[in-house]
Amino acid sequence: MKTTPFRMVFIIRAPMAVQSTVFLSFFFPLTLALDRLTPGTRWKNRVLLVFSLVFYTFGQWQGLPVLLASAVLSFAAGAFLAKHPGSKPVLILTLTAHLALLGVFKYLDFFSNALGLPGLGLMTPLGVSFFTFKGMSYVIDVYRGGPAAARFTDTLLYLSFFPQVTSGPITRFDSFAAQLTDRTATPERTARGLRRFIVGLGKKLLISAPAASVANAAFALGEGLDVRTAWLGALAYTIQIYFDFSGYSDMAIGLGAVFGFDTPENFQYPYIASSITEFWRRWHISLSQWFRDYLYIPLGGNRKGVGRKAANTAIVFLLCGLWHGAAWTFLLWGAWHALFSALESLKVIDCKRWSRAAPGRVICHIYTLLVVCLGFVIFRSADLGQAAAMFWGMFTGFRLTAASTLALCRVSPASWCALAVGAVGCMPIAPKLSAWAADKRAVRVCSYAGAVALFLLCLMAAAGGGFQPFIYGQF
Repeated sequence: MKTTPFRMVFIIRAPMAVQSTVFLSFFFPLTLALDRLTPGTRWKNRVLLVFSLVFYTFGQWQGLPVLLASAVLSFAAGAFLAKHPGSKPVLILTLTAHLALLGVFKYLDFFSNALGLPGLGLMTPLGVSFFTFKGMSYVIDVYRGGPAAARFTDTLLYLSFFPQVTSGPITRFDSFAAQLTDRTATPERTARGLRRFIVGLGKKLLISAPAASVANAAFALGEGLDVRTAWLGALAYTIQIYFDFSGYSDMAIGLGAVFGFDTPENFQYPYIASSITEFWRRWHISLSQWFRDYLYIPLGGNRKGVGRKAANTAIVFLLCGLWHGAAWTFLLWGAWHALFSALESLKVIDCKRWSRAAPGRVICHIYTLLVVCLGFVIFRSADLGQAAAMFWGMFTGFRLTAASTLALCRVSPASWCALAVGAVGCMPIAPKLSAWAADKRAVRVCSYAGAVALFLLCLMAAAGGGFQPFIYGQF
């Protein structure tokens, strides 16, 4: 699977320790200090805009013109639609232009190669899928009567805000715009934001990274796979991608809070879901809501019969797979989820009814985890051949191989521990502890002390080279 350099801490070709040191010791403290020293929300917005553009430029300066073009297009269309409500041709033209930008830089080479034509080799701009979808949602919302940006800089900050620009969440402009004029960053809120950021960093470095080493070793075995390493690799990647992406979301939410912004939650313990439909209400929530509001409902949603609902669901998931990347594995992953979502829409798989009894709930939960895990095998695989090899090992690899035995022996105790902690962390234990400790000051103080200790562990893990690039940084 193609990966890109570390998106959250200045994407330069340098060791992770250097990158994180630059972010934690220079960029973030300087941004925070200037934000606190700058009077007035409007000037604070300008400070954040400048530093967001600097952040993006250091990440990938080649993509900056595309980001600026998307902002100009979105602002101009929004201003026109605010003055000329209901202008559908302008809406269609603007959305077409957005999709053209996305298509040229992300999909042109893929489809050219599929047709046997030479590709242009264009670099995919950093975060292009995220800021394009944000730009499209802004224009659609203005067309529907939502607020338009008063200034171009507001639109540009909305698209380039550095905690979100690389991997979301995909926020809506109306909620973001309200905070451009009215937000507060109290010491308590700042402390909570920093704690949330550290939790996300810990998810990434202390759970996702060790899980990634196990998954990478398993996926690289090829013919050496047997049932042990195939399933271990699949489960390890299932843990890796959750803690990788939810960790990034925690970091984005935490950084946003430090500067006074509310960022919507992007994950709600998806692995406790009892159906694929419920899984997608809990996984990458901002993307699921985007597809629901701007594609599924306009297609007719569930208003035109069960068959049409199943078809609309399938279309959404196929496009969702394509959104994730220009590769046959992503398309197949989208089709995989489209299949089971359609079966649930048609009540062929009726988890809602089956879950009324305890045994049915357990079966539906196992079914959901199995579908998700197998889907992630496709998602993770570099190509269809690697996916087939993994499935072959998972379901027919009962003849144990020396290569798999050696790979298992090389899994470190730290990685086994990370997998175990990750499995427990997938369950909603933390919210229950938070609710219990809500009115206990001593527990809250201990939580901040624990965050400091966790941060030190993260620094040691980063210095030790235990870093894997953010998975969603490539999208």
